[in-house]
Amino acid sequence: MRLKRVQVAGDGAGPSAAVERDGRWVALAPLSDEPWARDLVALLAGGAELRARVEQLVAGAEPAPLTDAVLLPFEPRSLRAFSIYPEHVEQSARVLVRRFFPKPAAGAMRAFERVTRRTFPPLKPNAQFLQQPAFYVGNHTAFLADGETMPWPSHTDRLDFELELGFVLAAPVADATPREGEAAIGGFFVVNDWSARDVQADEYRHGIFGPVIKSKTFNNSMGAVVVTADELLDRAADLRGAIRVNGEVWSETSTAGAAHALGALVARASAGERLAPGDVFATGTVPRGSGLELDRWIQPGDVVELELERLGTLTNTIGAR
Repeated sequence: MRLKRVQVAGDGAGPSAAVERDGRWVALAPLSDEPWARDLVALLAGGAELRARVEQLVAGAEPAPLTDAVLLPFEPRSLRAFSIYPEHVEQSARVLVRRFFPKPAAGAMRAFERVTRRTFPPLKPNAQFLQQPAFYVGNHTAFLADGETMPWPSHTDRLDFELELGFVLAAPVADATPREGEAAIGGFFVVNDWSARDVQADEYRHGIFGPVIKSKTFNNSMGAVVVTADELLDRAADLRGAIRVNGEVWSETSTAGAAHALGALVARASAGERLAPGDVFATGTVPRGSGLELDRWIQPGDVVELELERLGTLTNTIGAR
């Protein structure tokens, strides 16, 4: 089931959850006064039984007229942003060193790789990265919707995008096993985890992520469409992706190659704490999913479009410095 949040024309009560039917979005609020008709997370939490009811509800309904309002599909309760792709870690670290580290460090890296034709060892993910998923707790109040302008942050000269698969929990968990964690996933969407690369390089030099993560916590973007887990979970590990800037294809990629399964992310995040419906996970930048890896840099006025198979696109225009 494909879901989003819409605003029904003339409805002063607020946004409505909506279901896609035959290429059109059918708002649920005009069809039901139940709380889930306006709350997409509550709809996901209702599981298969509620989805079946909704399918019957919209089967013969005439779609209500909608406004052009730009909306997030739901308000995140929290954000945990992971890094689980070794290829992305290695490629991005190489460009970070080359572009932002002192010349002796960059020179040593280049010399080693030229002579040995092997990856400079410090660029590779360490044993801990492979043993358990790494993540930070982000700013869940700073999500941008599809179509909104991304303000250029005042503290960076090197703004970058990151294509990631996101998901939201639809059930509470605590000390979950990977299997329990996977079962708690309610739906998937596209995430852009914006980054300040010059700031990130400085944080890396003082220990990865540092005591404060100013390179990551200023903004994220979330796609408008949420696809329920029952339709996508078995394919989530191999979705095709693409990045376009001003209509030009900068990269083609996929969600393949992760070091950890999605259930393991929930298990790691729920260790010793309780998570709940509405908690958001960003699973990490896919390989070739950032400008940093490509050594191509966005500028004010650029239109950045990220796409993942079956989830659609997420587009933001870069604001002025």
